[in-house]
Formats: sequence, C-alpha cells, structure tokens
Amino acid sequence: MLPDPRFNDQLVTRFVNNLMWSGKKSIAFKIFYDAIDIVNEKKQDDEKSALEVWKEALTNVMPHVEVRSRRIGGATFQIPNPIRPDRKISTAMKWLISFARKRNEKSMAQKLAAEILAASKEEGAAVKKRVDTHKMAEANKAFSHFRF
Repeated sequence: MLPDPRFNDQLVTRFVNNLMWSGKKSIAFKIFYDAIDIVNEKKQDDEKSALEVWKEALTNVMPHVEVRSRRIGGATFQIPNPIRPDRKISTAMKWLISFARKRNEKSMAQKLAAEILAASKEEGAAVKKRVDTHKMAEANKAFSHFRF
C-alpha cells in the first residue's frame, strides 16, 4: 500500500480506503484532510499534531477481544476471542467511519472530525462500541474454554 501524499503514512491510506465510496479515492482523501484540518483547529492540547490526535482516537477505539458466535449442541454461545493486531486496526477504522457517518454535523469532514476528537478524549459512539464489545466478552468469559 502506498503512503499518502500529505503525511507520508500508510495507516492514513488504509483509513482513506475504508472511507472511500464507489472508488472515489480523491474525494475520500479530501474528506480526510479536511477533517484533520478541522481537528487541528479544534483540538485542546498544543503538544500533539492533528495526526497524533487521530492515531490516539484509533487506539482508543481498538478492541482487544471480540465475541464470535459458535453453535455447540443446539445452543449458540458467544465466545470471546483475542483479535489479531491488523484486525484490531481495521475494526477500529470501520467503527470510527460508520459512527462518523451517523453523526448529524453538516459535512462528512465535520462528522469525521467530531468523531475523531470525541474518540481521542475516550468518548463518542465508537469508543462506546469498544466498551460494549469488551463488556460482552467479559460477560461471556465462562465460555472461553470453547475456543476454536
């Protein structure tokens, strides 16, 4: 995967590829960069760059365990599983983007920026999703001996 033009970062390209709809990559890049600029204006602490705020947001959304459904003798159990590092990142990206889309700001860039800022402060819908996923895994810890 090629690193992106502005920050020279492969993670950004991966995020933009998730953000993109029907192959419109240049538009997806524009949305992402606009969102990063908005984050830059709105962020509170001056030590971190907007890109670091975004990375922190991603880290805060990353789940460490997930539940997988598995049928055992007629009953379906939710079995907690640890997640591979690359899946952690892509799950975090998908959640950030999908919850950004559900927000009610004007443009997609503003929605994304708001979700990034919320996630970097450990709040917002995407972080809540991670907390809920962890709670599910915690609640079903009794079934972890059924691991595949």
